[in-house]
Amino acid sequence: MTDQATPAEEVAALRPQPKGFGVIKAAFRERRTLAMLLLGFSAGLPFAMLFGTLNAWLSEVDVSVATIGILSWVGLFGAFKFLWSPAVGLRLPLVARMGRRRSWLVVCQSVLALVFIVIAASHPTGGAIGVLAMAAAVGAFASATQDIVIDTWRIEAADDGLPVDLLSSVYQLGFRTAALVGGAGALVLADTAGWTATFVAAAVLMGLGLAGSLIAPEPAVVADQAVARERVGSPRLRRAALLVTLAAWAWAAFMLIRFMITALTTVPAPSAGQFIQSWGPGIVAAAVLLPAALAGALVWRGRSAVSTGQESMGVGDRFYDAILAPLVELMGRLGWGALIVLGLVLSYRITDGVWGPFAYPFYLGTEGGGLGRTMTEVALASKTFGVVMTILGIGLGGWALVVVGRMPCLLIGAVLSAATNLLMMDLAMGAPVIDPFMRATGLYGLFGAFGVGEPLARLMAAIAGENIAGGFAGAAFVAYLSALSNRLFGAVQFAVFASLALLIGTLGRAPLGELVDREGFAPMFQFAALIGLVAVAFCLLEWVRLTFERRKLERATVGAAD
Repeated sequence: MTDQATPAEEVAALRPQPKGFGVIKAAFRERRTLAMLLLGFSAGLPFAMLFGTLNAWLSEVDVSVATIGILSWVGLFGAFKFLWSPAVGLRLPLVARMGRRRSWLVVCQSVLALVFIVIAASHPTGGAIGVLAMAAAVGAFASATQDIVIDTWRIEAADDGLPVDLLSSVYQLGFRTAALVGGAGALVLADTAGWTATFVAAAVLMGLGLAGSLIAPEPAVVADQAVARERVGSPRLRRAALLVTLAAWAWAAFMLIRFMITALTTVPAPSAGQFIQSWGPGIVAAAVLLPAALAGALVWRGRSAVSTGQESMGVGDRFYDAILAPLVELMGRLGWGALIVLGLVLSYRITDGVWGPFAYPFYLGTEGGGLGRTMTEVALASKTFGVVMTILGIGLGGWALVVVGRMPCLLIGAVLSAATNLLMMDLAMGAPVIDPFMRATGLYGLFGAFGVGEPLARLMAAIAGENIAGGFAGAAFVAYLSALSNRLFGAVQFAVFASLALLIGTLGRAPLGELVDREGFAPMFQFAALIGLVAVAFCLLEWVRLTFERRKLERATVGAAD
């Protein structure tokens, strides 16, 4: 196994290491911190523009819902980006002298700027919708690829002086700031200057991402020999596992491409959400869980046959190093603890992600406990005030990570995320708790000073609690996943974790929709809170696992010293 990721290093990376404000002050004098902030902005802007603002433009010019549905599948690139994550380790021609990570970043950001220009020059009526759809698809692919590279750079750039916890929080701050600029800011600009100017402005703002790429120091290149040490087992077993994995990935890619072609050629377009509901579990099982099981089998069967990394490398070895070696390293490092980690990754953000699509029906509707707010009120409460509260939560999370440590923050985030669903449940039941609380504390008067009435004040207070908790939990979760990923294999490992966390929330939405239709919104929020307790349980199990590993390591260290 690689000498870059020993159990000792894994335990040291995941145990609480309070360092206080000194780390924060030193970090903001670092060039890497500014680079991370700009790269986070570069990641968040395409997400906001392509998956939100573009749909607003289409709706304003009366493009049919069926046509808008054609574009729904572009989000699949983010959900299944792990399928091409090994490719970002390749050197790009012409720009390779910039470095492996920076060259990929500059190419992706340049493509995104060009995509925004093409969209700005298009008009989503008549025959131009096809051009716009293809531009959005290219942009979504470039955005997902950029995410892979940024996540990899963050993992590789972190060190004791600038811990990955703090870098992860800075990334989240940049991302959420871009969400505010590309969401509410873009809508305001479109209302005053038009949609063409809005997307041209987005192209110009991608220059901030390019600046981040240019000032980001290039991480040290990983030696092929270090990666090759994950070639456990006999060559025959490795070839068999690789062929099965390649077949599974080829099938997953075929299913995605087939759906995309169908979406572009069929009216009405099939639903991306329905595709994930139907095929998502199979794709994840074939492309992630099966290779992980094969990696575990290789570790179990091949501990006595580990490569020295000195032998010549064939094409099969390079494919193995790119695709299976990251999973072999992970399974070898975690052992049976991988089951706890998998449970934590799958459950941690589900309490937030599972009801996201029902937010607008809850805010705007009147049936089943809906609040009946106007679009203007929701835009203020959710897209402006709510994003600011998320940024506040991220800031609190980043501070807490360096003061109290990663696992306490992860647990606190899980508890808060589950509990704040009860705020929304209370609103759906007529605010029997929030209303007297706001009267007793004078919060109604505070909101009223800004011209906000009581019904909207209750919604904004609930959104504040929900989004502060979500920002705090998000900062802790990204830090946890970043620390869990070995810097030798950060591209694949983090992409797999992120895809799993994203997909699991999507898969639970259809049953929740039926629950809302049948019983209203309050039971949905109650269910989301209960599901959040699963993440709390896995956080506790993970904390116990790490404590056990650390104590075992300490006993071994004392024994070796004696």
